[in-house]
Amino acid sequence: MNLDWTAQEVAATVAAYLRMLTMELTGQAYNKSEHRRALRQLLPSRSEAAIEFKHGNISAVMIELGYPYIRGYQPRRNFQRQALFEEVSRQIAARPQLDDAAVKAVELPAEVPLLESFDGVCVAPPRMEPQIREPDVFQPTVLSQRDYLAREARNQSLGRAGEEFVMQFERWRLMQRGLGRLANRVEHTSKVRGDGAGYDILSFDDNGHERFIEVKTTAYAKDTPFFISDNELAFASAHELEFYLYRVFEFRRAPRLFELRGRPDGHCRLDPVTYRASFS
Repeated sequence: MNLDWTAQEVAATVAAYLRMLTMELTGQAYNKSEHRRALRQLLPSRSEAAIEFKHGNISAVMIELGYPYIRGYQPRRNFQRQALFEEVSRQIAARPQLDDAAVKAVELPAEVPLLESFDGVCVAPPRMEPQIREPDVFQPTVLSQRDYLAREARNQSLGRAGEEFVMQFERWRLMQRGLGRLANRVEHTSKVRGDGAGYDILSFDDNGHERFIEVKTTAYAKDTPFFISDNELAFASAHELEFYLYRVFEFRRAPRLFELRGRPDGHCRLDPVTYRASFS
């Protein structure tokens, strides 16, 4: 029978999740299956599949609160919304070590990986999920000082390393098409002209038409939200056919990217105050 989770079950599951997340952010090894089996001893009426699904619910909460989430627990947004948000927020407040780990993780400097081949680096983008929330449904308050994803977006070392990675990718992409002349003309615009251009990299399509690329880099998963400035949105609107947003993700492990062409609000849901772009 599919019954609502009790407060005690939710509390135990959140505690296990936050313990694993803290270990992941600090670089400690752990085994998800072992943690899940141990948790099931406390929740005999819940299957491992149900526990895994609830971990996905917690991942969705973590994103909305501005936290990274555990790799492998894909966000799942069908859950007891208010109860889960309140429990996650309560336990986060009681775990100062998680705050410390998250701050250090998102502020780490980054180096540009060197790849001989970029085969498999470019993947399909996430799909924007339909908005199914009713207007009167509980909405969490995200405190700006706890938005670690926003802190990561301000990590200049990570951002610049992501741009250099895309420079390598664009030159490789054009060379693969026999367009070495165009590959030599790829420009790191934000580096040579400054950050006010509205994009980071000038590249070209197969026909030699300009491609204006804005790069957004994260160390975390594919559908981690990102942030867009007024200037970037205005430039994207004025150059809709030539504008590409490259989202680089999992940068510290095995970097990959996806492309969003044209206006970002055609692909993502934008928060009208902060221009926080998400796919849900």
